[in-house]
Formats: sequence, structure tokens, C-alpha cells
Amino acid sequence: MLAITIADLRFRARQFLIAVVGAGTVFAIALLLAGMVNSFYAEIDRTVASADADGWVVPEGTSGPFTSIGGMPQSTVGAIAKTAGVTAASGMVISLQSPDRGALGLERIMMIGADPKGFGQVVPDEGEPVRKNNEAVADRRLDLDIGDTFVLGGRTFHVVGLVEGMTMLGGTANAWLSLKAAQGVLFGGEPIVTSILVKGDPEQLPPTLKLMSNEEVAVDSLKPMKDAVDSVNNSKYLMWVVAAIIVAALIYVSALQRTRDFAVLKAVGASSRALFVGVALQSVIVTALGALLAISCAWMLKPAYPVPVEVTQAAYVSLPLIAIGVGILSSLVALRRAVNVDPAIAFGAGQ
Repeated sequence: MLAITIADLRFRARQFLIAVVGAGTVFAIALLLAGMVNSFYAEIDRTVASADADGWVVPEGTSGPFTSIGGMPQSTVGAIAKTAGVTAASGMVISLQSPDRGALGLERIMMIGADPKGFGQVVPDEGEPVRKNNEAVADRRLDLDIGDTFVLGGRTFHVVGLVEGMTMLGGTANAWLSLKAAQGVLFGGEPIVTSILVKGDPEQLPPTLKLMSNEEVAVDSLKPMKDAVDSVNNSKYLMWVVAAIIVAALIYVSALQRTRDFAVLKAVGASSRALFVGVALQSVIVTALGALLAISCAWMLKPAYPVPVEVTQAAYVSLPLIAIGVGILSSLVALRRAVNVDPAIAFGAGQ
């Protein structure tokens, strides 16, 4: 049966090549969509982890430090630091802003202001951390290099450090400023913070404040992207269906063309199970080759997506397994045609 299957693949090589390319392209898109969803989670985890905190204190009634703004007097930071169970506290100012990058124009950023002498500032991959009120560390997606400047809130900031993959909201670049500079941009210089980072576990907070864990902050930060995540996930599943349709159509057409072959095989005693194995093997070969093609195509198609795409190792490993499953399901379309063929056709009778 294997020899017959391979021979038929060679005989209809052009048809199967078209199916491999079609399925491979669809698999590649599905792989990239999975990478897009993963990037939504990964960017949040990296940004939250960069704060190096055990918890986030925000005003009661706000959803989270990255999704809403609620002001607290900066003196609250000192009060929280003295709370039982807290070993350190540091104020932050977080807000979406649109800096002027000169010839590059405006670009939305997630402004993160933190005390250079406290914690909450990111460690740059290149350059130096923020030490002065006119300095900034930015993600590379802001398209600025070390030494470049941007204007925010009427103030000019010099980029002294760069980070990679530190974004929010599906690719919005993060930019770290000093706490005082961020207060100047958002609150006109008033000593107000929007959240307080804590190390340790506060035993009790004032009723006007609430404590959020890193996990709770991450979950809350994904909420603005929920519809986008659901849409991308649905599109990914749709790609699997499209791939199955492409392969199923090919295998069914192939089964129609092999009517006499199936009749001969049944006439010489081939079982329905053996016929299904032969049909399924063709389908699996097509989808497996399509999966291999998809891994290569994904890298070429990745630049077409303006948002970050981070395909995990697990996605690459699972793709061939999913492709095999798609191949087996696709072959079911042609199974009925194969097993219902009248053996008399092999002798010139019937259709």
C-alpha cells in the first residue's frame, strides 16, 4: 500500500505540490497568529517583571496601574514603606503619552516614571539607566537611538538606554523616565503618583487603596487587548479549517481519479481499512510537508505584521502534530468514495 501511495504521489506531483504550498502558507499564517497572541502575553509579563516588585498598590476603584490613572499624594509612598510587612516602597507614574520625535513624528508610548534611586526603573540592554530628569530609556520600537531626543509635555528627553521587547498594548513602546519628570508631564510637577511598588506583603492598607499582585496586574493589563486576542485566536482556528479544506479537496479529487485503482485493490482483497490507510497517508504527507514549508515561510511573512510576533518553541514543535491531525481528518472526506467502489469496475463493469 505504501508503494502504491508513493507512486500515486509521483504521478500527480503537480496537484500535490499545489496542495503543499497552499496548506503550508495557511499553516504559516496560523503559526504567526499564534505568535502574535503569545507576544501580547509576553510583553506584559516582561514589563511587569522589570519593576522588580512583589506587589502594586493603586487607589481603590482603579482597575490597574497600566489600564487606569488614579492619583495619590507622593507622601503615601513613605506611609506604605512603614506598613508592617513592607520592606521597601517606590512611587510610579504610568500613563499613555504621544511624544514628538521630530522628523519621525508623533508616536504613542507607555510612559513609566520611577525614582532612579528607588526601584521600578528598567535595566537597559544597551546604554545607561535613567539617572537625571531629562533622560529616558526606551524600547527600540520607538525608532530612536542612544543620543536621540524626543519632546514630551514641552520637555526634551535624551535617550540614554535602549531595551528590546519591552512594550504594552500590542507593541506600544515603553519609555522610562524619572519619577519627577513623569510627574511634570502628567501632573504639571505636582507630587502625585499613580501606583506604588512594594517589596514584601503589606499586612494592612488604608481602605482607599488596594494591593495587586504581579499576576493580577498582568491579567488586568491584558483586558484592553481581550477583543484583539479573541479575534486573532479565532482567525488562527479558521486557518486550520482552511488548511483542512484545501487538503480535503485535493484528496477527494485524487480519490475520484483513482476509482479504478481502488476497484482493483478491492478485487485482490484489500480491506477498507487498508484503503483508508493509503488515502490518509497521502493526506498526512501533504500536511507534513506543508508544516515544514510553513516553518520557513513564517520567517518571511513575519515582517508583514506591524505588531510583535513571538513564536514559541512549543508552537514549532506542535505544528507538525496539528498538521498530521488535519491530514487525517481531511482524508475522511475521500474515505467513503474509496470504500464504496465496486470491485467489478476493475474488470470493465459498472461505471
